[in-house]
Amino acid sequence: MGIEAFAVEVEVNDGWGDTKVVLVGLPDAAVRESRDRVFTALSNSGFKVPMGRTTINLAPADVRKEGPSFDLPIAIATAAASEQMVSDQLDQFLLVGELALNGAVRPVKGVLPLALRARADGRLGVIVPAANAAEAAVVAGLNVIPVGNLREAAAFLEGELTIPPVRVDTARLFDHQADGDLDFADVKGQETVKRALEIAAAGGHNLLLIGPPGTGKSMLAKRLPTILPPLTLEEALETSKIHSIVGMIRPGQALVTRRPFRAPHHTASDAGLLGGSIHPTPGEISLAHNGVLFLDELPEFKRTVLETMRQPLEEGEVTISRAAGTVTFPSSFMLVAAMNPTPDGKMPGESKCSPREIQSYLGRVSGPLLDRIDIHIEVPAVKFQEMTSGRPGEPSAAIRARVIAARNRQLRRFADRPGLVCNARMGSRDLKAHCSLDEATLEMLRFAMSDLNLSARAYDRILKVARTIADLAESESITADHVGEAVQFRSLDRQIWG
Repeated sequence: MGIEAFAVEVEVNDGWGDTKVVLVGLPDAAVRESRDRVFTALSNSGFKVPMGRTTINLAPADVRKEGPSFDLPIAIATAAASEQMVSDQLDQFLLVGELALNGAVRPVKGVLPLALRARADGRLGVIVPAANAAEAAVVAGLNVIPVGNLREAAAFLEGELTIPPVRVDTARLFDHQADGDLDFADVKGQETVKRALEIAAAGGHNLLLIGPPGTGKSMLAKRLPTILPPLTLEEALETSKIHSIVGMIRPGQALVTRRPFRAPHHTASDAGLLGGSIHPTPGEISLAHNGVLFLDELPEFKRTVLETMRQPLEEGEVTISRAAGTVTFPSSFMLVAAMNPTPDGKMPGESKCSPREIQSYLGRVSGPLLDRIDIHIEVPAVKFQEMTSGRPGEPSAAIRARVIAARNRQLRRFADRPGLVCNARMGSRDLKAHCSLDEATLEMLRFAMSDLNLSARAYDRILKVARTIADLAESESITADHVGEAVQFRSLDRQIWG
C-alpha cells in the first residue's frame, strides 16, 4: 500500500465434500488464477492435490489482494493443511513467490518492503525466490532464505533441508559508483552552464536550460547525476523500495546505489508523471526520488501535466487519491528542464517569430511552476574553437568533490533541522537565519531587481542560490559577488525574450 507493505495471513482449510477450491479475501484476477497454478505446481512437485472442499482465505478480508506473490504461501499452507508436510515454523517466516506449473519459484515485485515489514513484525526470516534474495538481504537482522522451487521451500520448513541465509555487505554495494561513459570531461566549452549545474547540484536547486537545439542541453543534463553526492544507505533503501514495487529491481540486484535519472517524453500523461491506475502506483516523479527528473522540451508538455507537479516540487511527496484508497509516495527530486528560446528554436534576435508568438510559447510554462525553479541558464551554441579543441574538460570527479564539500557544510548548518539537507529546501525562517546580507550587498540586490526588472518571486530564489555559491566558496557570509552571480541565473525573470 504505497511503498509500505502489510502482512497478509494465508489460511487454508482441507475439508470434506465435493472437490472444490474456494478462494476468498478480496482477491484480484491474478490472485484468483493462482488456484490453477498452485494446484498444478503441487501435483508436479510430488504432492497430492486435496480431493475435498479446500477453502483459502486471505486476511485481512477487507483489503484487496493483487499480484501472484501469494502462490508460494498458498501452496505451502495447502500442503500443511492436507498433512503432507509438518512444520512448526510456518508462523515464523514470511513467504512470497510466484509459482510456475512445474513448481519453480519465480521472482515477484516489492520484496524489499516485504522484508522490512517482516523485520518490523518480529519474524525470524523470509522465504523468497532466489532472484529476489539479494534485494531482501539488505535488511539487517533478518534471515533471508532463497528457494528455487516449491519442494525446496517445503523441505526447509520441515527441517529436512538446510539453506544458508543470504548475506549482503551493503558497504561494498556503494564501492562501484562508475557512471559508464558519462563524464563532464567530454563536454566541450559551456563553462558557464557547467558552473550553473555545479551550483544546482551543490544546493539541490531546480534548473532550467534555455537554448537552441544542438547546444548540448540533454548531454549536460544526463551528466548531472555524475556530480551529485552519493546516496546514503537510508536514501538508497527508500529509493529501492519505490523501484521494487514497480518491478525495476533486476534479478540479483540488492539496492539502487546510484541516484535515479528519469526523462519522460513530453507526451506523458499526468498519471504517468505523478502515478495512478486503479491501484495507485508510483509515477516518474517518484521513480526520480533522490535523483533527477529531466523534462526536455518543457513547453511541449501539457500544461495540466506540468501544473500537477507544483505540490510535489514544494512538499517532496505526492498524494494520489483513487477509489481503491489514498496513498502518498515520496518525490523529493531535482527538476532539470530544457526548452528552446523561441518556437522555431532560434535565439530571439535570429528568430522569425513575432514577439507575441515568442511570449505565447514561453507562456505555456506557468509562472507558479517557474517560481519553483531556482536557476535559469542560457545554453549558447558551442564555438568552433571549443569543439575542435583537444583539451578535455574538468572531470566529473573533481566537480563532485566540491559539491560534496558544499553539501557537508549545509548538513552541519541544518543539523538541528531533521529532513533539511540542502539550501533549496530552506523555508522563510531558514532564509532569515542563514542568508542575511550586509547593507551594501542588500542595496546592490535592490538595485539589480529594479534595474533588471526582476520579479518579486525571484528574491528568495536568488538568496538560496547565493547561499550555495558562498558554500562552494567556503564562505560563511554571502557577499556581493555571490549575489551578483546568482542574479545572472534568472534569465526568464529578466524578461530578455520578445
